Amino acid sequence: MSNFRTWFNEKSEEGKEQFLGEYPRLLLVGKQYTELFKLLSNYYFIEAKIKHSLFGVQALIEDYDLLQYETLLTEFPQAETISSLKKIQGALRLSAHIINRDSQQLPAQLTGRLLHFHTPEINNLLQQISIDQGLRCLTSSLTPPGSPLIRTLTGHSNSVNAIALTPDGTTVISGSGDNTIKIWDLGTGEEKFTFTSHSDSVNAIAVTPDGKTVISGSDDKTIKIWDLGTGKAKSTLTGHSDSVNAIAVTPDGKTVISGSGDNTIKIWDLGTGEEKFTFTSHSDSVNAIAVTPDGKTVISGSDDKTIKIWDLGTGTEKFTFTSHSKCVSAIAVTPDGKIMGLTQNYAKQKVGVIHELPLHKNKVFTQIFRILRNSFSFLNQIALMLSGAYDSTIKIRDLGTGTEKFTLRGHRYSVNAIAVTPDGKTLISGSYDSTIKIWDLETGTEKLTFQGDSNFVTAIAVTPDGKTVISGSRDNTIKIWDLGTRTEKFTLPSERYANRCHSNIVDVITLTPDGKTVISGSRDNTIKIWDLGTGQEKFTLQGHPRVNAIAVTTDGKTLISGSYNNTIKIWDLVTRKEKFTLKGLNNSVGAIALTPDEKTLISGSRDSTIKIWNLVTRKEKFTLQGHSNSVRAIAVTPDGKTVISGSYDSTIKIWDLGTRTEKFTLQGHGDSVNTIALTPDGKTVISGSDDNTIKIWDLVTGKEKFTLRGHSNSVRAIAVTPDGKTVISGSYDKTIKIWDLETRKEIATFTGESPITCCAVASDGVTIVARKSSGRLHFLRLQGKVTDE
Repeated sequence: MSNFRTWFNEKSEEGKEQFLGEYPRLLLVGKQYTELFKLLSNYYFIEAKIKHSLFGVQALIEDYDLLQYETLLTEFPQAETISSLKKIQGALRLSAHIINRDSQQLPAQLTGRLLHFHTPEINNLLQQISIDQGLRCLTSSLTPPGSPLIRTLTGHSNSVNAIALTPDGTTVISGSGDNTIKIWDLGTGEEKFTFTSHSDSVNAIAVTPDGKTVISGSDDKTIKIWDLGTGKAKSTLTGHSDSVNAIAVTPDGKTVISGSGDNTIKIWDLGTGEEKFTFTSHSDSVNAIAVTPDGKTVISGSDDKTIKIWDLGTGTEKFTFTSHSKCVSAIAVTPDGKIMGLTQNYAKQKVGVIHELPLHKNKVFTQIFRILRNSFSFLNQIALMLSGAYDSTIKIRDLGTGTEKFTLRGHRYSVNAIAVTPDGKTLISGSYDSTIKIWDLETGTEKLTFQGDSNFVTAIAVTPDGKTVISGSRDNTIKIWDLGTRTEKFTLPSERYANRCHSNIVDVITLTPDGKTVISGSRDNTIKIWDLGTGQEKFTLQGHPRVNAIAVTTDGKTLISGSYNNTIKIWDLVTRKEKFTLKGLNNSVGAIALTPDEKTLISGSRDSTIKIWNLVTRKEKFTLQGHSNSVRAIAVTPDGKTVISGSYDSTIKIWDLGTRTEKFTLQGHGDSVNTIALTPDGKTVISGSDDNTIKIWDLVTGKEKFTLRGHSNSVRAIAVTPDGKTVISGSYDKTIKIWDLETRKEIATFTGESPITCCAVASDGVTIVARKSSGRLHFLRLQGKVTDE
């Protein structure tokens, strides 16, 4: 099928539709298994089906389900071939949310997920991609198929605070900081519809046992009752005087329990909407609510550091646990109603609660939520924690006796969400450390960890069969995980690679002038030197806390780094040793640049100043003052006479090095200027900002030429190709975008799995290196771009 694209394009529209829709199944029915396997590993077929308006990614994913037919498995028992094709399916499923939005990202998504594998079918697919035009990955830098992550759901425009599942496990309900509730098909990942009546953040979600009604709690102080069939609001419950943080429903589906920032728990009749009574003995915000499987007892957790047990029949408090020194942020009850798990957190954030309601009295009732915002009352306890980490714990207590059984430790930061599998044997926890941990409740040991490589995990739910975990995150996404039967910690190929990478956010990256070496600076206090050709680390420089800025000389032998500790270090890249240190700054160094003669260094600082240094005498020459906030970016014109600085004060200033004066100021950005670059001719400035835009400026006239829009979050990195015609931008929206400066249009986009903090382009003008906030590298190539060389 090497000429598939030409052959397919010559077909009529009706012929294309019939072929894409029917041919895979006809091959199966006709027992032409080898041809079916070739079709499903043909990049041009994959591309054609995805781009056809009647099909798309999900229809293609379902074609691979044909491989599960019993007759095929019996008559063609070549497990390796089928396994390879299932990996292609898995890659498509992992990238479905991206490809659905932008089918041009198909090559990069497939290469980024499949390059780790070396089977005939995958090699054939990758070979076809390598000769096609477009942006593609040069290394396996995305989560591969076969990992616990199955799929990502996107659609919310703010943090996902709450997750619930219908009792049949087919539908996911999510509540968000964007004030909406979305309904999702768990099997296909399709968004079915959206509830939009809340006027503030949705913090809590519950579903009645019959799966017909959704109950939501919000910062707007209300509880809304929704008909899941019609998608309409049935009624609104009012009475709380502060945010509704937690929601639970009794197993009979007749009673709603709500916990609030007004320190109360209210009991509501779901049928009439009337408030039955209120529990009032908590002295601070109620963060968590759970109900025992028999529906007779309510457990609540609060910022007052207590857990209270309530008799739902009499409306009275039975007893209180007061052993916690931190706020109680989550509660879950096992199916036998005897054990509850609770988490303690060092910092607080706005509450969201999720309940997975029981199918019957023996099914698990779980709850997760996120903690209250803007309070750091527990930071004074950090000194007591081991290894400088925040010791956020999960305690397991016998509900009958009130005794603590054991404490689960392992998360690095606060635990925001917990859930229990229906058999009561496994606990799942989500944390600010961006991980989900799986725990054995019988032994109290950690079984495995899912690394989401995204943002804070804010919500957790488990399907009724106990096989799938759904998590919500601060990055606005919902992730679907295969809990499976794994009993050991699972490490992705990309995570094994990451172990050789930085262990914290990478703020800066550059390439040596010969384009062969990548240099990265990180908050893990190291500078790493990488071989661009192999992607392997060559060596590490240590001794500079939190490296914010780096520059390298044209011969590639000397490196300059600027740090959070108010110093600049000069390094010999040949001997791999520090040569000397420049001191005298009053605050951390945010940016550095060299003049073309490499005798002068310019540094920008958080104290709003720019300092000019003589690298020969190793002394400060003079200081430029004019910015009213931290200087975040520095560039120098090719003639060495002009300095350009970008600042958190939203401006770009142009300075004359000869006269030591400000020439003029470029104004137009609506927020902090994070990054600037110059075209090789020194006539054009490109700036990226927290206002999500890239602006192009004429350095001669001092006027804005035009603005590039397309990023949905802060632009953190800018690079320009050697011919000055193309701009590469990296953003907190997890994307790298390629822009044509002549047409002013976006050429290509690559979507990663975490924010892009820095990027650089090699001397060939087509090889791009970018860093994710997790510390890992993306190596990309813009295939088909012609250079002037």
